Amino acid sequence: MKKTLFSVAALLLGGCLSMQAQVSLVNPVPHQVERQAGAAVVKAPKAWAITADAGRHQDVVRLLQQAEGAKAGGAKATFKLTIGVKGDKAVKKYAKKIPAKAEGYYLEVTPKGAVLAAADEVGLFWAAQTWMAMLSEGKMEYCTITDYPDVPYRGVVEGFYGTPWSHQARLSQIAFYARHKMNVYIYGPKDDPWHRDKWREPYPEAEAKRISELATYARSQGVNFYWAIHPGVDIKWTEQDRDYLVAKLEKMYDLGVRSFAVFFDDIWGEGTRADKQAELLNYVDNNFIQKKHGVAPLIMCPTEYNRAWANDEKGYLRTLGTQMNQGIEIMWTGNSVVHCIDRESQEWINQRINRKSYIWWNFPVSDFVRDHILLGPAYGNDLDIAETMSGFVSNPMEHAEASKISLYGIADYTWNMPAYDYQADWEKGLREVLPSNYEALRTFALYNKDLGPNGHGFRREEGDELKAIAQQALAGQSSARQALALKCEELGIAVDLLLNDDSNPELLRELRPWLLQGKNVAAYGQAVVSLAEAATKTQKGTGLRSFENYYQQARSLQKQMYDLENSSVRHALQPGIKVATKVLMPTLNELFAKAVNQYNANNGTGLNPVAEYNPFRLTSNVQQLALLPVTAKGNDVNVTPALEVINWQAGGEMVIEGDRPITFAGMDFNLGVPGAAKHFTLECLVNGNWVKVPLLHYSDNDPVIHTGNELGGMTATKLRLTNTSGAEQKVYFRHFKFVKQ
Repeated sequence: MKKTLFSVAALLLGGCLSMQAQVSLVNPVPHQVERQAGAAVVKAPKAWAITADAGRHQDVVRLLQQAEGAKAGGAKATFKLTIGVKGDKAVKKYAKKIPAKAEGYYLEVTPKGAVLAAADEVGLFWAAQTWMAMLSEGKMEYCTITDYPDVPYRGVVEGFYGTPWSHQARLSQIAFYARHKMNVYIYGPKDDPWHRDKWREPYPEAEAKRISELATYARSQGVNFYWAIHPGVDIKWTEQDRDYLVAKLEKMYDLGVRSFAVFFDDIWGEGTRADKQAELLNYVDNNFIQKKHGVAPLIMCPTEYNRAWANDEKGYLRTLGTQMNQGIEIMWTGNSVVHCIDRESQEWINQRINRKSYIWWNFPVSDFVRDHILLGPAYGNDLDIAETMSGFVSNPMEHAEASKISLYGIADYTWNMPAYDYQADWEKGLREVLPSNYEALRTFALYNKDLGPNGHGFRREEGDELKAIAQQALAGQSSARQALALKCEELGIAVDLLLNDDSNPELLRELRPWLLQGKNVAAYGQAVVSLAEAATKTQKGTGLRSFENYYQQARSLQKQMYDLENSSVRHALQPGIKVATKVLMPTLNELFAKAVNQYNANNGTGLNPVAEYNPFRLTSNVQQLALLPVTAKGNDVNVTPALEVINWQAGGEMVIEGDRPITFAGMDFNLGVPGAAKHFTLECLVNGNWVKVPLLHYSDNDPVIHTGNELGGMTATKLRLTNTSGAEQKVYFRHFKFVKQ
């Protein structure tokens, strides 16, 4: 085979890290690196000549000329770059050094040149990404790298509820996956109607064009673009619906999609039948997937997608395992909806589905805690389970740029599991997302890691560096209180720096509500420390630096935080804005209460020591509702929606209480089921007595429940919604709102 020579500029700058030298710049961490003796790190050549088989010519151009500033040159460069895949003549003598694994590659750098030799074309793409990352500071390192992925399929599922990513965000995500060797992007946003509610209908022209562009771009970046369909809400097990589904997949194939998934999650009723799901997917696999050229294995998300929901006696999972084609991948979230993955749980599920599970990890997704933004590291999964899974995808936040901080680590975890260092990857991820202001972003992220109390019980570490200071401050140590004030000052500085940083405008847009709240938290912390210091003094303060003024300032900031949480600065569907909720804010609130109580005791005053300002409180013995936030905007009071199917037990109730009597103007709520009103009773507590309020639907097929006219003008201190049907009701909780006068 004839060989071709050409050269390109060597300063490849596009999309690479900018850290210390040189293999350390590569993410994911390579499996094996051997450094050459002598001067290991040298300047990168200004140009090189590339040797490749003729059939590899265009691939090399695509791989290397994508970098900003790369340009074609002559063949006179003394530094030689040899590129190819196993079987190419150009890399024949390196064939034994190429890992015998899909996507594996061998990279060698010497004073005379470099070799990029791979097991396949995707491996060659990853080798080129490693080469570009190593050169990102204009240097290179004499070394050999032998590398390959631990998990075959690695990446992201856009599977959250809420505002789907924009087209530009998706393109940026795909480029990010390519830089970090993730090979899967599953398109399945719950709020895309043509994915779920309108699954039988073709995409309109504009949306179809965007899907086609995403599929084409992903393929050029070594990423499998999976398009997912979600038919389970209303599917009928008929030939007609089967043909509708296949016809939709055919239309997506015509748009350039070559990887497909079918989801049956978060549904109930007829669509949950395992035998029918298996029958349908076998038909799709046999008559569509297997008959197309270059199509990836079919993926399905089951209805029982976690262990807590699995009914072993009824055998849903075992039915899938025995009746569904072995080539179909089955997704799994672990022991519960939101859970880290360990070996024991992997052995449990793999035995039942008769294949390796395909992990859907619900982190850093925040659709069930939208008042938080999750900027912490990805950790908690076992490091010895790569061989137990066929794939691992992360479900991220609707905030695409901010999600990259955690995704950086997930790329590393799935590529080289035993070497994974989540703390180091977190630092690198922060730097990649905002290199211009890494320290400020790191400081802010320290207070935005945990999810807060939530119905899934999934928490993350946050504020560990503050715990000793917090304990000492609460014990009365003045030096610790000052150290706490300094931490708050640092947070305030970081927030101001980030609010003025326009180097990543999309990240700033995503973070803005929490940055503004961070300013309030920082100011509140300094006010509370001043309050606590003033409470210890025997003489009264003078001027503005008096206890009373510090107290009023702290109370003002408490209300400012509440007002901001209920303002238009929030993103769509965002119920509130929480920052520093695990250690810092609880510490400040306790310090506030202690100081006020001490001052009251010393001075005979009756200042209110309650720190958190919220006029409404929700309680419920329905587990999935108990931790839902209540928010107010003007006269509208809303309960944040829940996402999964709600198993509302017989007699289960939800109670909302105000800090003062509420005069109602109206109310409606949506449980996602037409006719559900007859199963529930609404009551209001009026003058100590529970008064029943009629419930009705405006039409037979309307899932929205309205109240009778009796509610208008009624004044009550509490309202209570109870399942009085005598049986468990499976419903959704799509919205709940009342309007006060």
